[in-house]
Amino acid sequence: MTLTHFNAWQCGATALDVWSSSGLSAPALMQRQAVRLADMLRWAVKRSPLYRGMAGRIDPSRLNLDDFPVVTKPELMGQFDEWVTDPELRLDELRRFIADHDRIGEDHLGRYQVWESSGSSGEPGVFVQDAQALATYDALEALRRPLLQPLRRCIDPWYMAERLAFVGATTGHFASTASIQRLRRLSPWMSRNFQSYSFMMPLPELVDSLNRQAPTILTTYPSAALLLAEEAAAGRLRIPLNEVWVGGETLTASTRDCIVRGFGCPVSQSYGASEFLSLASECLRGRLHLNSDWVILQPVDARHRPVPVGETGFTTLLTNLANRVQPLIRYDLGDRVRFSEHACECGSALPVIEVQGRVDDLLVLDDAHGHPVSLLPLALTTVLEDDACVFDFQLQRRSRHGLWLCITADGADGAAALQRARMILGRFLSAQGLSNVSVGGSCGDRGQTGRSGKRQRVVADLHRHRRSSQEAVGDRAKQSR
Repeated sequence: MTLTHFNAWQCGATALDVWSSSGLSAPALMQRQAVRLADMLRWAVKRSPLYRGMAGRIDPSRLNLDDFPVVTKPELMGQFDEWVTDPELRLDELRRFIADHDRIGEDHLGRYQVWESSGSSGEPGVFVQDAQALATYDALEALRRPLLQPLRRCIDPWYMAERLAFVGATTGHFASTASIQRLRRLSPWMSRNFQSYSFMMPLPELVDSLNRQAPTILTTYPSAALLLAEEAAAGRLRIPLNEVWVGGETLTASTRDCIVRGFGCPVSQSYGASEFLSLASECLRGRLHLNSDWVILQPVDARHRPVPVGETGFTTLLTNLANRVQPLIRYDLGDRVRFSEHACECGSALPVIEVQGRVDDLLVLDDAHGHPVSLLPLALTTVLEDDACVFDFQLQRRSRHGLWLCITADGADGAAALQRARMILGRFLSAQGLSNVSVGGSCGDRGQTGRSGKRQRVVADLHRHRRSSQEAVGDRAKQSR
């Protein structure tokens, strides 16, 4: 099977652009962003019926970003066939494509990669990536990732001597999994030296698989890296890691310290999404730098008004300057982002951002013999989304032997979803050696809200979560007086 979207010349030209622009001044970066934005707005209005309607009678050469309304994932998905710029793309055909897990990493229509989002905001998304977008993401990932071990990279710049292991969701067309499969199809070396492991595996099986591969680089989520670092510290996981790459969740300072101590090697993080895979990369000073020459992020308040630099927005609007087949203009990403007021000491002019993501809890339950079993929050949410088709929920640990599932849906549909989810969760727990754990639940219940105003989806300590909520209410009350 060939990947017909791969164009060596285009990839090389994009890589050269990314490399050369990494050292530009802030005004030069803004100029590149402005040129690409103007091109993207003209293209979207010309080729997308949806955006053409949004622009109305405005002269395409005079379009500004603020001329477009804020859009959300449900709104765009509801008008998918009018949104995309290639009339051959149809949502029903794309959904059939991503339903086939054997086609992860393959091209659709011979020229597009297709990714699905997890549905953490309650609405799963389908995102189509064209050749320019893929070339951009590849170049940003390769050239703006920090060199944690410069001497090794001088000797082996293309990671040919490294063995890489990815631990994550491997059974869906998610951005990370599909990208890995695509690269493995492109490169025989990747097929041999890059292995993927599902975080749904029982922990002892995962540890045994990693010990057999003996990877030198681990790429995963912070919560999974933390759990594996604990296994390494206990002597059960014995792998010769040189680097750990994490993303997809918030990496706290304490989590980073635990991972570094457990594995004895440096850790770097990146920030990305299905809507734009390589939003930001970490420098050697530990700061996230936004790839502002290829993407625009706008922190805004609850009414979508811009917030001042230095303040954290209620949500963030994203404009993708690389993907022309599925334009994203002032798209409500849902993340809370803050732009730093100060330049980074590393010397890069790329803006420094901080991301406040939702941090779900690792659950520790006891099996029938009283032995603790750790469950990754992402594994639990994947089970509920992919197998139970439940997206708006909160899973609470009520005891070491009991879980409680809150589902927002009510009525007959909610009751059916809850019954299905409880059964599937029970099956997953049994596979983890936790057949003794009970799963209760309620419909029409949003669960508990945290200090940020957003819900955790997996909560280990309900009493602590309630205290945090009460403290947040108290803080707001004090501020209002």
